Amino acid sequence: VPLLTQTPTFEPGVWMGIDHDAVQKISADGILECWEQGCQLLGGTYRPQLLSVHDADEYLAAADSVQEEKRRMRDVLDAYQALQDLKAQGKTQAIGIGAKNWRVIRDISRATDLDWVMLAVSFTIFSHPPELIDFMDELAAKGIGIINSAVFHAGFLTGGSYFDYRLLDEQAEEDRPYFEWRDRFFKVCARFQVSPAAACIQFGLSHPGVLSIALNTSKPGRIRGNIESITTAIAASFWRACKEEGLIHQHYPYLG
Repeated sequence: VPLLTQTPTFEPGVWMGIDHDAVQKISADGILECWEQGCQLLGGTYRPQLLSVHDADEYLAAADSVQEEKRRMRDVLDAYQALQDLKAQGKTQAIGIGAKNWRVIRDISRATDLDWVMLAVSFTIFSHPPELIDFMDELAAKGIGIINSAVFHAGFLTGGSYFDYRLLDEQAEEDRPYFEWRDRFFKVCARFQVSPAAACIQFGLSHPGVLSIALNTSKPGRIRGNIESITTAIAASFWRACKEEGLIHQHYPYLG
């Protein structure tokens, strides 16, 4: 939509130097309007083959009451019905969802038919709760593909200052556990001469239901290293050491 303010109002503080704003329209008509506009922006001839209602968790979280949340969930499911119609018409190949809250992904996957899901800051070497593993096993059993994203927690696990897009303060009591975990992680990586990035990437790919991993970077020079991290051999003893140090849950069955 036209930009009427100095900076975009959609996701304030994120988008700079662009000439348009954006509005969120999650509904049957809204998602079709978005799809049609997206096709135009892509040149008018290309048709995207993986469609989703993106960040539905944030849309639901903005509700201020249980009744409002239910209404918003209807909006989301109506949008998915519209996407399913596009698929039935042969205009796209696969319907999915990308979100940070994996529980919302689980709820939506049980309410509509999905072909794929994208987990963000959910299944990582730092965070992999048993109930999430059970859900991923469920997806794999149904043949629903998993794309894993943000396995570095916005770069913190490889030495950055932001964790899930929040700047951490080593002096703040609530942030100290993050730094303590990372210190122990780095020590194990150094002992086995394993790159922290490679450990994050290979853990993120370790569940058999994960078909792809999204490694977003603003620095082209990192692309080759990211690719190499996928194929670098990491000994099972490293993963066992991570379990012994409490970095990886003992229950995790796919490594070590």
